[in-house]
Amino acid sequence: MNGGTDNWQRVHPASPFVRGWLALAALFFFFGRDAAERLLRGGPVFDERFAGRAPWLLLGGGTMLLLVVAGFVLSWYFTRYQVAGGFVRVTTGVLVKQHRQARLDRVQAIDVVQPLLARIFGLAELRFEVADAGQSAVHLAYLRVAEARRLRAAILDAAVREAALRGAAGQAAAVPVAQGHDAQPDAQLAARPAAPPGPAAPADPPERPVLAVPPRRLAGSLLLSEQAVALLLGAAASVLFSAFTENRSFSFYLVPAGLGILAGFWTSFSKGYNFTAAASQAGIRLQYGLLDTLAQTLPPGRIQALRISQPPLWRPLGWYRIQVNVAGYGTPGQDGQRSARTTLLPVGTLQDVTALLDLVLPDGAARPGSDQSFAAEAEGPDAHAVLAAGLSGLAPAARIQARRDPAHTIGDTDGGFTTTPRRARLLAPLGWRRNGFAVTGSALLIRTGRWWRHLTVVPHGRTQSIALHQGPVARRFGVVDLVLHTTSGPVAPRVIQAGLAEGRALLLAQAARLSPKPQPAGNPAEDPQEGPQHG
Repeated sequence: MNGGTDNWQRVHPASPFVRGWLALAALFFFFGRDAAERLLRGGPVFDERFAGRAPWLLLGGGTMLLLVVAGFVLSWYFTRYQVAGGFVRVTTGVLVKQHRQARLDRVQAIDVVQPLLARIFGLAELRFEVADAGQSAVHLAYLRVAEARRLRAAILDAAVREAALRGAAGQAAAVPVAQGHDAQPDAQLAARPAAPPGPAAPADPPERPVLAVPPRRLAGSLLLSEQAVALLLGAAASVLFSAFTENRSFSFYLVPAGLGILAGFWTSFSKGYNFTAAASQAGIRLQYGLLDTLAQTLPPGRIQALRISQPPLWRPLGWYRIQVNVAGYGTPGQDGQRSARTTLLPVGTLQDVTALLDLVLPDGAARPGSDQSFAAEAEGPDAHAVLAAGLSGLAPAARIQARRDPAHTIGDTDGGFTTTPRRARLLAPLGWRRNGFAVTGSALLIRTGRWWRHLTVVPHGRTQSIALHQGPVARRFGVVDLVLHTTSGPVAPRVIQAGLAEGRALLLAQAARLSPKPQPAGNPAEDPQEGPQHG
């Protein structure tokens, strides 16, 4: 809907009602609760004590309703957005103005979000994820679903053109600078005419379905989770204590804990329901949600690290969970929805895990039209064999080989993994043969946990810094920890209790992989954290 000059647009007229429905519900509840109760009991609408003041009550309630509706209308009128001059801008506020903008070539992803009430009205919200932002920089709510998808595709197309223009401006500015003249490419870009998305904006690129999580599997994963086991053990302990002590108060302590766990179950089930993943040229498309639906795109270039987890009760069924660190998403604790947004797979099989790894690793591999895969990019041992060793644990041959080594001065090996040396087995009696690392041509793999198995995958080039840690106890046993720092998220990559020699060698090798490679003259290297990555 046109909002005036300079190509400013307005959102859908129902947007403020969708955002502020809670205020309307509270207003009706406050004024109508007593009347509804009297009607159900067959009494009059108004209490006899207030019957004479009924017109004034109606007038007051009607006035408050009109004020709320007028506030909604003004909120809609003063909410506008614009895509021009290399930026997407959103202006809100009646008395206090708020202006937010995001540079197009810094837009990493655009998510299409549909809360329950928005789905009823056929509306959707656009959330722009911007590089170096701990939270979504711009929210645009609400547009019709078809319009939101067209605008999303148009903005991504404009972002590609904007990045090309900035790159050309940067190269052109290098010549005047070399000749002693000032160059201001950003000012030149800001001064050029607006370039809004045209009517012929491309539609979303085609998708190739990769996997879908059945509701039965999702429900089964929740029933076999640690929270469910804790609830059952608490209930059993409450029954036993009540039976032996003839005290029934134990069950009262279990009720709030059980309600909290059930609420967590419902949240996980609602967010993971109808989970699907598809591959496109823009990245990995994820769609999920029971009441509130979300369609997001994870560009593989923005995935900094991922963790594959397997709780003990999932092991007989061969189920796994994948969580990721994504540039710009921040930590899950910053937003209630970020835990779902950093989940690449809530529960899936080994085939699902392999399919997603082929999309994520390495950059440019396993895209539509590409015959490369995770295994095809590996150096040394077959990457799928390394992945299997990382997920399933120790191989019998590795244990026999370890016992035949009388010196045990170097780390043991298992399916391509270098594990904790035998001399440090007292530091982790159960997990010393499980904890280890392996290197492929595209990523560093770190496995930990004997019962709760974890496999962390960090693509080469996505590490911001690395460090060796060694405390006094570790120094006594000759082992070190290698910490890899990436963007904020649920994954914290750390190689634990590696041999001192292996840790130092891995540190030097990873540092060499992070070193910038020399670029030909006139072709500057691109920062992997820059440029448009689209969702």
